[in-house]
Amino acid sequence: MARKKGIKALLLNWRVLLLIIFLIGSIAAIAVNGLTYGIDIGGGVALIAKPDRPLSGEEVDGIASSLQNRLNTFGLKDISVETQHDPETGETLFVVKVANVTLDEAKQIKSLIESQGVLYMELDGVVFARGSDVTVYSSNYGLDLQRCPTCWYVGFTLSGDSLKKFNELKKGKAGWPVDIFLDPPVNSLIVVSDRVYSTMQDFLGEPVSGTPKPLIQRIGEAFNITVVKYENQSAGELVKNATSLGKDTIIVVDLPEELYTKVKNELLQSNLGVRVSYYSPQQGEDPKSFVARILHLYGPYVLSAEVVEGDSNSFQLTGSAATKEEALQEAKRIYSVLRSGSLPTKLGVISEEYISPTLGSSFKKQALIAGLGALIAVLLAIYFHYRRWKLAIPVASTSLFEVIIILGMASLIRWNLDLPSIAGIIAAIGTGVDQQIVITDELLGRSSAEGVSRRMGLLRRMARAFFVILASATTTIVAMSFLLFYFVGTLKGFAVTTILGVLIGVLITRPAYAEIAKYLLSLE
Repeated sequence: MARKKGIKALLLNWRVLLLIIFLIGSIAAIAVNGLTYGIDIGGGVALIAKPDRPLSGEEVDGIASSLQNRLNTFGLKDISVETQHDPETGETLFVVKVANVTLDEAKQIKSLIESQGVLYMELDGVVFARGSDVTVYSSNYGLDLQRCPTCWYVGFTLSGDSLKKFNELKKGKAGWPVDIFLDPPVNSLIVVSDRVYSTMQDFLGEPVSGTPKPLIQRIGEAFNITVVKYENQSAGELVKNATSLGKDTIIVVDLPEELYTKVKNELLQSNLGVRVSYYSPQQGEDPKSFVARILHLYGPYVLSAEVVEGDSNSFQLTGSAATKEEALQEAKRIYSVLRSGSLPTKLGVISEEYISPTLGSSFKKQALIAGLGALIAVLLAIYFHYRRWKLAIPVASTSLFEVIIILGMASLIRWNLDLPSIAGIIAAIGTGVDQQIVITDELLGRSSAEGVSRRMGLLRRMARAFFVILASATTTIVAMSFLLFYFVGTLKGFAVTTILGVLIGVLITRPAYAEIAKYLLSLE
């Protein structure tokens, strides 16, 4: 009878009751919300992007926010956009992690990051609108099946001065081409083959009257793009031509890749800060589509008589792809870039790591085995130390409860569990066991004195044990806080779960274990 009363008193003890409440709440949180995993467990992609130029603090915050919005608009979840500094150069880098994506989605994410998102609309060599003049309404994109089975569109409207400027430019230009560009190669020298040069002289639309300027002239006046036909110039001559014109980039198009390599080496040796890129036609790609891809050109669109005479402010970006799925993905990408706004500078992805969901699943199993192995090791170690199952089982059970509560908290805050986070949980188990041993040793060292003196001795020993525990927890939290606030990436996950485990131990599981251990030892 006395034993039953003792168990009832133990269960109603506020420290044990608090443990039970948190345990039930954590199990419920995991059941309802589930657990979210980082890329090394759930699969995903981690990309490191570097800006083209040094950034101010305000620009860094703006780019991080725009990237987050862009990826959210694209429909991705479990996104992390962080900043860090290159330890060698001090430059700002952007670390983008997206969990639970396929390889194709990973490629789309890279494209989204590298798209600066600067939109230009040009007529007769005059830019009349930029991205800030464009409004893109929610879900105004999709497949344009009336044009072709794999055609896509993204709709938008113009407003303010841009619309006024367009209305002035379009007068008398029925049938003339309107060019729309997204991230065109501004201030570049484009070296092309004879056939590409001939194609770029076209794009004239269907003029009712007058003669539109050829595309080469239009992009030259609008974006300071110089197009030259390759006539056996040496790499040195091309570099000299680009530097004399003050160009930022040399683009080698539809020419032997050997020429691109020579130009690249020439630029590396001269250290001029000019970039170089290379384009070749894809299989089955027609000349006009190839030119449009080089220039990031959408269109050109022919001005109908209705548009010239009317006052509509609605436009569309259109294009096509090999399949319906690819067409929809392209429309979604353009829509995401336009909705999120342009970045103050272009980003280049310098590192990418993709982990497939299948490989991540195997990591999850290994992490589970490691966790169970740690708990079994704790159980056996405590038993061999004290030779009492009534102490070994509560210690191991308390560690298990601690893990469940940590996972419940992670589920509530939607923290992505990665391998370092799980390592932090295992580290917290080890720290917790040490502290439970301190409590147990103090309880076992109780005096044989009776009455008040015995109780006072126990209270002193418990106070001494918890002083040691609090001191240990404080130093651990301080050390982990440094990792949490001054580092990004894997160390952050380790720090979060370690701090969470220490706090849960000190505030919930350690006091409850002390009460349980006191009750069990009192039965001897």
